[in-house]
Amino acid sequence: MFSIAYLPPVQYMAHLLNADRAIIERNDNYTKRTYRNRCDILAANGVIPLTVPVVKGGRLKVKTKDIEIAYDERWQALHWRSIVSAYNSSPFFEYYMDDFKLFYETKYRFLLDFNLKILEVVFEALDTPMQIELSDVYINNQDEEMLDLRQLVHSKNDYKLDSDFTELPYRQVFSDRFSFCPNLSVIDLIFNKGPEAIDYLEDSIVCKK
Repeated sequence: MFSIAYLPPVQYMAHLLNADRAIIERNDNYTKRTYRNRCDILAANGVIPLTVPVVKGGRLKVKTKDIEIAYDERWQALHWRSIVSAYNSSPFFEYYMDDFKLFYETKYRFLLDFNLKILEVVFEALDTPMQIELSDVYINNQDEEMLDLRQLVHSKNDYKLDSDFTELPYRQVFSDRFSFCPNLSVIDLIFNKGPEAIDYLEDSIVCKK
């Protein structure tokens, strides 16, 4: 069980790829400061967050599937400029860049649609089919056989709390300036590892589900 995520972290993608059945929750109440609308990338000055702004309605509780993206500010240009600056010199950036660039030239109304479409491109980059389900209603998980990652994979939580996941170091763009920065957005892995990214993600899960 997963929440939606914008350019998900490596931990999220590793679980998603290794899950026997992957369900993305779209009927939960949207909360701020999560991976739903943010990701972390490694830039020249260190790790920086990229946040997709959302429309702030008058309602206290809004379902994730109903959250709309705000375009009052030119966040798309900022995000893409940041991504290019961070990964322009990575080994596989030019190979994948055009597929991702489209998302910063097209306006999506809903955050859910935007995240799902960009997730499709992530799966294409990993050269593996995207096999996920979307929840029809909110799932109050009481099935002990189903791993619920909606709270575990969270921007406020240390990924080390996840005993099923292990972050394996790989060479990053600014490795001459920083020690390995774990659990960044999956694009950090894709742009640096290319076709080997899928094997890396498969090996990152200790306990297969």
